[in-house]
Amino acid sequence: MWAWTLWMLPLLCRFGLADLPAKPENISCVFYYTKNFTCTWSPEKEANSISYTVRRTLCYVRENDTCNSTSKAGSSCSFYSSLTPPDIYIIQVEAKNAYGIIKSDITYWDLTTITKIEPPKISSVKPVLGLKQMVQIKWTQPVLAPKSSTLNYTLRFRAVNSTHWMEVNFTRSGKNEEEAYNLTGLQAFTEYVVALQCVVHKSRFWSGWSQEKMGVTVEEAPHGLDLWRVLRSDKVDGKRPVQLLLKKAKGAPVLEKVLGYKIQYFPENNSNLTETMNTTNQQPELYLGNQTYWVHVSSYNSLGESPEATLRIPAIDEKLFHCIEAMRTCLTQDQLVVEWQSSALEVDTWMVEWVPDLDSKPLAISWESVSHARNWTIQQDELEPFWCYNISVYPMLQNRVGEPYSIQAYVKEGVPSEGPETKVENIGVRTVTITWKEIPKRHRNGFINNYTIFYQAEDGKEFSKTVNSSILQYDLESLTRKTSYTVQVMASTSAGGINGTGINFKTLSISVFEIFLVTSLVGGGLLILIILTVVYGIKKPNKLKHLCWPDVPNPAESSIATWCGDDFKGKLNLKEFDDSVNREDGILKPCYSPNDFIDKLVVNFENFLEVVSTENPGKGCENILGGEKNEYVASPNRPYCPTVSTEIPPRGPQCLSSGMLEGTCPETRERLLPPTQGCGPDHLCEEGAPNPYLKNSVTTREFLVSEKLPEQIHREV
Repeated sequence: MWAWTLWMLPLLCRFGLADLPAKPENISCVFYYTKNFTCTWSPEKEANSISYTVRRTLCYVRENDTCNSTSKAGSSCSFYSSLTPPDIYIIQVEAKNAYGIIKSDITYWDLTTITKIEPPKISSVKPVLGLKQMVQIKWTQPVLAPKSSTLNYTLRFRAVNSTHWMEVNFTRSGKNEEEAYNLTGLQAFTEYVVALQCVVHKSRFWSGWSQEKMGVTVEEAPHGLDLWRVLRSDKVDGKRPVQLLLKKAKGAPVLEKVLGYKIQYFPENNSNLTETMNTTNQQPELYLGNQTYWVHVSSYNSLGESPEATLRIPAIDEKLFHCIEAMRTCLTQDQLVVEWQSSALEVDTWMVEWVPDLDSKPLAISWESVSHARNWTIQQDELEPFWCYNISVYPMLQNRVGEPYSIQAYVKEGVPSEGPETKVENIGVRTVTITWKEIPKRHRNGFINNYTIFYQAEDGKEFSKTVNSSILQYDLESLTRKTSYTVQVMASTSAGGINGTGINFKTLSISVFEIFLVTSLVGGGLLILIILTVVYGIKKPNKLKHLCWPDVPNPAESSIATWCGDDFKGKLNLKEFDDSVNREDGILKPCYSPNDFIDKLVVNFENFLEVVSTENPGKGCENILGGEKNEYVASPNRPYCPTVSTEIPPRGPQCLSSGMLEGTCPETRERLLPPTQGCGPDHLCEEGAPNPYLKNSVTTREFLVSEKLPEQIHREV
């Protein structure tokens, strides 16, 4: 039983100790002069509610006092009673909760070593007249600093355009309320920022930094200049403009305020023609002749002038020497490096010029001289990202400037801001030409490596073609006839690509070549037909003439003009014969018609047709030559007999022929015809048939055609 009790006792003790507060440790005390005495400890926070009591005991007198705090207020406590160094105090912290009290270790604190005062207040930072590279700093001691105590100071300073602080330590007695310090070794005409902090001698607690104050050192006479030029190709009043570029010499500090520049220039072969110009512009322009010139430039201020910078301007026809063979650029983590190769070992000075390759003008030209090296480095943050820069390197041999070598570079590339502007030209049946414009320089954001043409038929598969950056048009082939397509062009850099606006087009259903081919075939056929017709007309002109221009009988020469009689209608009765015709002697007797017969024939033709049509309607025309039925056609060279519904009164048989002479009587015609073709009872034309030639002269060309006309004509002959 006792053994079991002894075994459980340590566990019960551990369980009870776990509920006690943590022991205060790492006690630190600070004496804020004439303000308070503050002590801190750890742990800073407790989970349970704990009350703290800080017991302070004066070492020699054994007087003590306490300061109370809780875990909610934090692990610190302050005494506000007045203290005077060099007293030593004993500090012990007690932590108490519901389960008990835990005390810290006893610590000893010398007020001399833990005194902390307020920072000093800087009143001015000014240069001293006549003293270069120096400023004087004045300040007042802290109000609550111990009197007649020695104070240690730390002064820190930096140039305004720098982030690196430099420090200077010095000591001052606490007797004077206002102190001063001369800060030397500075650069002339440079603005500096200064701050102070102090500590009581032997104390380990420094005050905070004072408020920063700024001051400028005295300027000096200007230092050297770097001089460069830009040669213009155009002329003004017969003179060539030359732009000078001026800046501080490389590595020279800005120690002065430049008031202006003095420029002197003269022809190389005549220094008596020296001209002088004063300007405040860092990029002045000179107007020089065609010969070689020398230019001398110096800057000045109230303290003096800088050394002269000299530059030779070559003649307009001077041939520049060439020595740079190749150049390349490369990017490191934060730098752009330009390297070049040269075969001229005697050239050891180079002028590097870089300018943004943008559409806007004027352009800001930057330049820098390089010596004893064949490479040039610039920080990437000094150049704009996504901008293309033209970098040129000029070799310089003594005073002569050689031919430059140029290259383009980006410090950072990106995707173009916009795509190419695309157009469609020469649309055909299966082909089309796609053209596009270059992206403006300010929107490229990098080197264009290639272009990709995407095209897709309506509801079809998309195709693409890639070409290099020098090509700005492409011919698409193997397209489908009469089909709608969508096309767009993508411009790509090393960072990615962007598409231009898509455009639509439709291929043709028939090409211009096909139209030309059909037209050529038809035209060629017509041409061949015309040629054959001409050849046929040349070989047989009479047939061609008879085919194209047939003979048309003249109504005035018709035999009707020979009919006699006073009564116009009586002459139309073809059944009556004229007794004046002598049939027995076989000689034709002329029968004269009245003088106004032709006029009456023409004027009363319509009346004539009406009379004839009413005398014997419904009768046809018989063949007067052979008694056979005639064929009526509308041929220009075959005579025909129109169908006229007439009835001729019985006056005896008569027949008219197209071959009768004007003024010949019907009896004569009867004697000329053979018995088989005469006007006898067996071979009469239909009674009352009108003369067909009268109708031909008024209406259309209708001729009486007989199937046996050629044979009958042959028999007549």
